[in-house]
Amino acid sequence: MIVAFHKPYGVLSRFTPDGSPHRTLAGFGLPPAVYPVGRLDADSEGLLLLTDEAEWNQRLLHPSRGHIRRYWAQVERIPADSALRQLERGVWLDGRRTRPCRVWRLEPSPSVAPRVPPIRFRKSVPDCWLALELIEGRNRQVRRMTAAVGHPTLRLIRMAIGGYELGDLTAGRWVVLDAGDRARLFDRAAG
Repeated sequence: MIVAFHKPYGVLSRFTPDGSPHRTLAGFGLPPAVYPVGRLDADSEGLLLLTDEAEWNQRLLHPSRGHIRRYWAQVERIPADSALRQLERGVWLDGRRTRPCRVWRLEPSPSVAPRVPPIRFRKSVPDCWLALELIEGRNRQVRRMTAAVGHPTLRLIRMAIGGYELGDLTAGRWVVLDAGDRARLFDRAAG
């Protein structure tokens, strides 16, 4: 079984508490015996897959598989084309360059449900939404990448894994994937 869950802001990608004030997955009525495939930090939102089948972790997350994860990042200021190219080529994090990725501005800005609590708002500092498609998932990678090019991430939402998109699944809700949904997880592997 594979479950698609829209993880809300402020929720850990785990079932047991870690001593932080954040909620866990235990409060969302998920099926028994599933565990997260990968993670989203508590400050991030969006598509989180859970499964009771151990092989899905390797099939979906190992960088050698070239499996795409798409994120929408709301960043401070409007990045120049040169900053986007730098992100695409890769930036240095912890002594290693990130793998090449796709990055583009979302114009017009997407309509997304408000976050609770809302992001900080500054009248004098514009913001911009970017889409990023990555095939690796280092710790807080998107946030660290955008900060490295001078555009800190204000809000981060994982929108898709492979060809399976979050769609209209609202925060805190989940669905069990059918055979067609599972196949879409592999529709958009990087080539």
